[in-house]
Amino acid sequence: MNPGPTCQPPTKSAKGNPLSKLKICVIDLAAKAPTKALYARVMHANLASIMPQVIAHWCQLEGHDVQFICFTGLEDLNRELPGDTDLVFIGGFTQAAQLAYALSNLFRAKAGVTGFGGPHARCFPEDAVKYFDYVLGFTNRDIVRAVLEDCQPHRPVGQQLAAEGQPQALPGVRDRWKYIEATLKKAPLLKIVPMIGSLGCPYTCSFCIDATVPYQPLDYDIMKDDLKFLLKTIKRPRVGWHDPNFGVRFNETLDAIEEVVPHDSIDFIGESSLSLLNEAHLQRLQKVGFKAILPGVESWYDMGNKSKTGSKTGLEKVRRVSEHVNQILDYIPYVQTNFVLGLDCDEGSEPFELTKEFIRLTPGAFPGYSLLSAFGRASVLNLGYQRENRVLPFPFHFLDNNQAMNVIPKNYTWREFYGHLIDLTSTSFSWSEIGRRFKANRKAGPIPQWMNVVRAVSSEGFGRIKYHKEMLRRLDTDPQFEPFFTGKSRRVPDFYTGRVRSELGSLWEWLPEGAMEHDPNAYLKTTDAPLPKAVAEVVATP
Repeated sequence: MNPGPTCQPPTKSAKGNPLSKLKICVIDLAAKAPTKALYARVMHANLASIMPQVIAHWCQLEGHDVQFICFTGLEDLNRELPGDTDLVFIGGFTQAAQLAYALSNLFRAKAGVTGFGGPHARCFPEDAVKYFDYVLGFTNRDIVRAVLEDCQPHRPVGQQLAAEGQPQALPGVRDRWKYIEATLKKAPLLKIVPMIGSLGCPYTCSFCIDATVPYQPLDYDIMKDDLKFLLKTIKRPRVGWHDPNFGVRFNETLDAIEEVVPHDSIDFIGESSLSLLNEAHLQRLQKVGFKAILPGVESWYDMGNKSKTGSKTGLEKVRRVSEHVNQILDYIPYVQTNFVLGLDCDEGSEPFELTKEFIRLTPGAFPGYSLLSAFGRASVLNLGYQRENRVLPFPFHFLDNNQAMNVIPKNYTWREFYGHLIDLTSTSFSWSEIGRRFKANRKAGPIPQWMNVVRAVSSEGFGRIKYHKEMLRRLDTDPQFEPFFTGKSRRVPDFYTGRVRSELGSLWEWLPEGAMEHDPNAYLKTTDAPLPKAVAEVVATP
């Protein structure tokens, strides 16, 4: 079932003028810079986003020539980028913003028009409009058509365009297949097809970009058609669900999958909340072919509704969650538990010690750590941080939830925080824990076992330990660090500038002037809305 019309070239623009066929390039930034990392080689092609593929498909339906590039960090962009292009759409997360700004400047120098979408465009539109002709928030086909019909430079400040909400329907795998297939050819081992069954989230986690987006299931008929298509196209497909929270309407979703997928014929991966993963649901997920699940624990003191622990906190919550995750591992071989470190509810060594206790009790789960980060407009809670002057102007390149925490911690000095962080990550990715994790996943098979090893010894594990130690060292030795980290200076330390220059390589020369800096309080300066009551209470809590 195709939600869009058949491909018919447009004949007129919105102004009534003949609309010529455009040469369009759509670039999905799955990496923020060139890289040779082992994890990138194995996984980056599988981190492709869905919306850039959707944009490419919609542009093709409008009758234009479309080139699609998924940049995984391994390609030579100087060779892959098209020479003559009328319009370039770039999609990316905030960590890829500096790369996106450089690419936009390069294309604009060639008389091209550029558009930017994705999480960064939604979170930091005030900054992005300085470097793109169009900055897109929620995007549907009408928004894309408006850009195609206008398609002209808007400088020095670009246009912001956004629909009122998420699209009601999206092109499925069948429609996006040529873009998916080209991207998967870059994956040497695991090849994961991106699918999505819903938009938004019913939970209201204060730090999450989806907290204020109403939950919306997508068309089950499209889902079923895509699954049947994959079974005919690929030998034993692997599907990664991009839903912010898979299975919210659990029975309807699983009914649709079970209707068309024979037992144990597709391997599924999804992100879900512990509250949805009761034993009856786990049995159905196992039967339908789920091989990996990524539940969010987030905090030992908050968000009990997501973890199904209610008012339980601290060690009691650790034990309950550990018991639950071990039960999940009985049904699903690969589990990653996600934590957010540095939340305002954390204080002292206890949060870190509780996480180490969880690791001891749950050796089969891979721990995923994110540092508290305020991504502009992603969350209304960020207004509170900005009002308290706690948001730091780290270059976007480092806002990947790990290389920089751009919120001054409420209950720690930076040295205290990094000391606890290094201790936790060193424990989590020590050789003894790698061995325990490998042994605990013996029944799961070699792929989950060795995936955990690769993640632990690559930039995600060993690399982060080394990086965090360097941050702690520089807080003691680099005179530019402490003034910047404490908010006394907005000058970006030379360490960060040098690292971006090195990682962008030849594209550094295309980075526009001023693109290494941004106003961390831009969201606050553009809104007069009061904080929602629940957020105001969090901010006001001493």
